[in-house]
Amino acid sequence: MLNDMTETRDVFARRESEARSYCRNMPALFTTASGSELSDAEGNTWIDFLAGCSSLNYGHNDPDMKTELIEHIASDGIAMGLDLHTDAKGDFLKAFETHILSPRGMDHRVMFTGPTGANAVEAAMKIARKRTGRTNIIAFTNGFHGVTMGALAATGNGYHRGGAGTETHGVTRMPFDGYADGLDSADLLDQMLSDASGGIDAPAAIMFETVQGEGGLNAASPQWVRKMADIAAKHGALLIIDDIQAGCGRCGTFFSFEDMGITPDIVTMAKSLSGFGLPMAVLLVRPEHDVFGPAEHNGTFRGNTHAFVTARVAIEKFWADGKFQAELAEKTELLQSALSELAGIVPQGMLKGRGLMQGVDVGSGDLATEICSRAFDNGLIIETSGNEDQVVKVLAPLTTPVDTLRKGFAILLDAARDAVSEPMMIAAE
Repeated sequence: MLNDMTETRDVFARRESEARSYCRNMPALFTTASGSELSDAEGNTWIDFLAGCSSLNYGHNDPDMKTELIEHIASDGIAMGLDLHTDAKGDFLKAFETHILSPRGMDHRVMFTGPTGANAVEAAMKIARKRTGRTNIIAFTNGFHGVTMGALAATGNGYHRGGAGTETHGVTRMPFDGYADGLDSADLLDQMLSDASGGIDAPAAIMFETVQGEGGLNAASPQWVRKMADIAAKHGALLIIDDIQAGCGRCGTFFSFEDMGITPDIVTMAKSLSGFGLPMAVLLVRPEHDVFGPAEHNGTFRGNTHAFVTARVAIEKFWADGKFQAELAEKTELLQSALSELAGIVPQGMLKGRGLMQGVDVGSGDLATEICSRAFDNGLIIETSGNEDQVVKVLAPLTTPVDTLRKGFAILLDAARDAVSEPMMIAAE
């Protein structure tokens, strides 16, 4: 058994591409997962505060989703259906309409894109350009929308854009809410678009995350979001909300923009939409903007039937009434309390984010990495975000029991205390 594990580890170094990422800082050989915990081949267990980068909002291997998926497979249910009508797709759409769209007064149609969030973003940008006849997309500092070429152009991070090896174009980047002290970036954008010499081409769309996940948990205020919606309408642009990481309950409501008084023209979703970690992405588009012709944006895997099964279960189990959302509000208070304590441990620590998508800016990527590394050594999986990886980011499954949350927070706080007391880290500050 030991030799088998050694051989398995060796093959990663020998054959896996240098593009690998998370496993560099978390070198365990994971074999099983349940709820909010991951275990390795040697029987060690970690509390998971990463959750597949918010792809596992309902935890690992939810028993109800697992049961129905196994039954679907065992009964020879459709596994690959292109975009053919299937019972699984129909059941998902009915559940999504009944429990998500209709209660929120949303008339959006559901477009099944390729299975990644980046593909949904690509489709959103293409629709906006086709609908308006314009090419320019307004995106924002520290935004992250994916690493395929169109989505990459809208992504702020220079490291990722540098991976393209060529110029990215078609995007004007503006300051996100709070990016510069004393600057109302919404008013600035409106002024520049209203000025014939403002230097910004008329936009096809204004696109942003309401909470920037990879950008450092920068949370836009409801006032700023409403201003951007008004600016988009005023200047003939579509409003695109990227809810890939911030959606599916992560901010406390199913959509991150609920209660902000806006109705986006387009919403992109992926990650936790399948409920089970299965690849699935959709684009929600208002009927008047549903302008693609048949297969104009297509892809072989634009209908993951297995994901339809688990996504339907997730919606019916967690969103058919208000109980789950009420639990999220209680857990948000617990998270804020723990992170406030973390911010107090770290010199000049600053709380970031909203809902159950929060963290602490510790002021240094080295310090944040050290905290996460020490936490991993003591049984907690947690990662960083931000332009310099300076934010310790909590993305625990939304279903994590309170006792497990408390245990994870205790590990995190101990890791922070140890990290800031290290002489080398103090010198680095």
